[in-house]
This record gives sequence, structure tokens and C-alpha cells, in this order.
Amino acid sequence: MNKKISAVVYAALGSGIFGLGTIAYADEGYPVQKTINIVVGYPAGGSVDLNGRLLAEALEQKLGRTVVVENLGGAGGAIGAQKVVNQKADGYSLLVGSVNEIIIAGLINPNVKYDGVTDLRPIGFIGSQPMLLAASKTTGVASADDFLKMVETGKSQDFNFGSSGVGTALHLAGEMINTTTKGRVQHVPYKGVAPLLTDMVGGQLQFGMFVLSSGLPQVSAGKIVPIGVTSTHRAPTAPEIPALSENPGFKGVDINIWFGLFAPKDTPEPVIRKLQATLDEVLKDPAFQEKYKRTGGVVMSEQPDLAAFLPAEREKFKKMVDSAGIGVK
Repeated sequence: MNKKISAVVYAALGSGIFGLGTIAYADEGYPVQKTINIVVGYPAGGSVDLNGRLLAEALEQKLGRTVVVENLGGAGGAIGAQKVVNQKADGYSLLVGSVNEIIIAGLINPNVKYDGVTDLRPIGFIGSQPMLLAASKTTGVASADDFLKMVETGKSQDFNFGSSGVGTALHLAGEMINTTTKGRVQHVPYKGVAPLLTDMVGGQLQFGMFVLSSGLPQVSAGKIVPIGVTSTHRAPTAPEIPALSENPGFKGVDINIWFGLFAPKDTPEPVIRKLQATLDEVLKDPAFQEKYKRTGGVVMSEQPDLAAFLPAEREKFKKMVDSAGIGVK
């Protein structure tokens, strides 16, 4: 090869003009670094954290690289999501996110500066689980019919329901139930399941909205009474608990907490494809499915298009936050 031409070719390769370095890095090399960081926007122990840790363990096995979970709690998951939005888009900083920080946070918190639909690149769903409406044993309410009878008395505003905070999916699920049943049960925000449960057991709080995985142990212990789950079908992990929508008075109640894997929006397409293929492999692994089932959730092994799903999900939740009077003005 002519020395001048050779020098130009090597210079071009070195500067990435031909893109060969990027292609090799993304298609053949990724992940070349030793560590992949998964951010979870909540403290350890919650449902999003559990998704992050189960996925990190599985990705580590599939990719042959260390996968670390970083808990960065605050602002309903928004602080963690913002960190990933600002990270280098190279596939080494990812977010395990839920409906709260991807959709709801931007609708209710004027301090959220990212757009969960456009500023993050969806890789795929991980799984989902419904929420649980439960009653204090002191209410005498033990079924969806009993709840509706309570509403029909016209005094539902004398009762209250607790959730993990204003604007969370749990709060909005309670407001959806109010809208559907024409009830006026008052919302009381709590900082966690423990104080909420204490008040339910003591009779100061009549109803509670739980993520199914956090509510089931309390049901099993006989501390609270399950009324129904918020999905359109019974949960495989708790088939004895009816879906609220089985009762005509709750028709239309359909709200789940879902979990997904996200990357910064400009992450190269080959890296996204590699992560999507690996995620798909993880979700179809029977061992992973069994572990996930124990959390109260259902693995979404048949992947719907997460990117197409998000705009419609935002419209659905915008109506709910506006109805609850908590939307950003």
C-alpha cells in the first residue's frame, strides 16, 4: 500500500471516520469494561430495588461482567433517573425504573427537569405487579361488595386510605377507585409500609393501598383484610384474591406497577440491541421467572414495545393526577 494512503487510512481508523472502532466496540466488544452500573432511585428493600437486584444478578451471569446496583433514593425515584439521564450514553450506566419516576414524577413535581419518555431510551420491560386494596379488620369490610355498600351510605368521606406518598402509583390507584365507585375516601400519605400498617391495625386508618408484594405478607399474617387487586385479572401469585374489576362496581379499575430497564437516550443502537437481546434471554430463563414470581410479580417475557407504550401511559396518568388535583400547573 502507498505509504501516504496507508497513513491516511490509519489516521481515519484512529479518529473513527469510518466508524470501525465504534462498530467493533458496540457489536463485538460490549461490554468491554469490567463494571456496569444499575441505578435504582429508591432505598434498598423496595419493589424497584428488588427488580434491580434480581436483574443485576442475571445480567452479570449472561454478560460475564460485574453489575452493581446503586441505590439513590429521593423525589419518588426522580433523583436516580436524573443521574442516568446525565450519564455518558455508553451502556455502562443504566436505570431500573418504574411508572413513578418514568411517568408520574414529571406530571406532579415541577422540579423534575427530565422527560421520562424522551430523555431515556427504553430497553425493555422487566415485569409488573398489581396493587392491593386492603381494609383494616376494625372496619368490618371484607369484600368489594362491602366496600361499595360503605360508599352507598354517602359517608365515604369519613373514611381514609393510606399510600406511600402523594402522587405515587399507589395514591393514584386509590383515586381511581374513588372515581370508579363514586367514593370520597380521603387520602393519607405515609413514608412507608410500617407506619401505615400500624395505623391500620390500630383502626386509625381504614384502608390501605399496597404493592402486592408488600401487602401479601400482611394478609398472610392476618393483619389486614384483602379486598382486591387492581389488575384486570387475578395475580398468579395470589389467585385467592379477586380482581376488583370482577365486581361491576369497580369496572374499569386497571392499574399496575411496571418495571423496566432504561439507558441514556443517545446510547448507540448496537449497544441497545445487545442489552435487549440479553434482557430477553434473562426473562425467558425459567430460573429467573421462578425467582421473580416469589416477589409477587409477573415477568414480561413476551415483550410489548415499551417505547410505544410510554406516551399512552403518560396520558392515562395525566388524567388521574389532574383528577386528583395534584398535577403540575
